[in-house]
Amino acid sequence: MKRNPYDQQAFFEKYEQMDRSKYGLSGAGEWSTLQQLLPDFQHNRVLDLGCGYGWHCVYALEQGAKQVVGIDVSEKMIGVAKEKTAGMDNVSYVQTAIEDVRFDDESFDAVMSSLAFHYVESFDRVAKNVHRMLATGGQFVFSVEHPVFTAEGSQQWHTDDKGNIQHFPVDRYFYEGERDTTFLGETVTKYHRTLTTYVDALLTNGFRLDRLVEPMPPASLEMEDEMRRPMMLIVRATKQ
Repeated sequence: MKRNPYDQQAFFEKYEQMDRSKYGLSGAGEWSTLQQLLPDFQHNRVLDLGCGYGWHCVYALEQGAKQVVGIDVSEKMIGVAKEKTAGMDNVSYVQTAIEDVRFDDESFDAVMSSLAFHYVESFDRVAKNVHRMLATGGQFVFSVEHPVFTAEGSQQWHTDDKGNIQHFPVDRYFYEGERDTTFLGETVTKYHRTLTTYVDALLTNGFRLDRLVEPMPPASLEMEDEMRRPMMLIVRATKQ
């Protein structure tokens, strides 16, 4: 994510009001699914790509991780993450773009990422780099916006003249690349890629695909409209 809207004050203030910002993992609709796919962090070295507020770093530490490193391009995000893990041992943060992450070969036992790769131009490059940094047998677990959600670009429901939802647009699916969308009232650039691209990048770069899940929000969050189309994709893979 070379472009970084999260350090724009107006955008960041709006992000602070989201449920996942205020309530952490319990406020994220995909968390109940993602949690089940995460590896055992006990005594492991963990890398979080696009760590944001650091909620997943905290979780890894609470699960007994030996070392946790959080990466984020946003100075404001890193600042919040440091506050949330103040006093916790064995955690550090690096402010850099995911595309520019550099660690020694086999530096980590697990790599995770939450809703960050749709801001990165090349997932193939990410897969190659993660494979290099992971120890053999290490797991790579990530969530991204679903290709159905990113394809058309607007990421907005089509509604009738009374504001009732009619359908969600899916278009230009096989035309990968930049999409300008409105998120929190601001124009944000994301990258659309197909499901094939995500899976093939893993398989051709030395990973075994373990799980691929389209998470549904729990009923407790009252997000019924999110059941009408997939918004996210969660993948778990293992370095062979």
